[in-house]
Amino acid sequence: MPALPRQQVIAAYGRQLRFLAAGGFNTVAGYGLYLLLQLVLPYQAAYFVAFVAGVVGAYCLNTLFVFRTRLSWRTFLAYPSIYVAQYLISAPLLALLVEWLQVRSTIAPLIVSVVMIPVSYLLNKLMLTRGANAAALQEPRG
Repeated sequence: MPALPRQQVIAAYGRQLRFLAAGGFNTVAGYGLYLLLQLVLPYQAAYFVAFVAGVVGAYCLNTLFVFRTRLSWRTFLAYPSIYVAQYLISAPLLALLVEWLQVRSTIAPLIVSVVMIPVSYLLNKLMLTRGANAAALQEPRG
């Protein structure tokens, strides 16, 4: 089967590719913050602070860059609900990896991040592309 031309791939999967790029950037930044904070805080406290910082960064990146919708107080205030759900899944997963499976606390958040990618994409898409907030800037596909 021949490879799709670059333009067709971008047209078909642009939003998903932007999500992966934004998520990759946000993950690297959050991981760096986590490593720095872990020098002075226990790993769960460092994870919590880095997680909260990542939520703010993700809201801005996903709203403006990925889904190309407008920033609004409504979505900003509702957005953390996505990550409350994710945190309730990811924090126990982190503990399972570190405490039961003996994965190093510096590596475990990376595994957690990869596991959460599909959940995060679907929740972000639902939150940021519904209603009037999405109408003005949203692209037609993806």
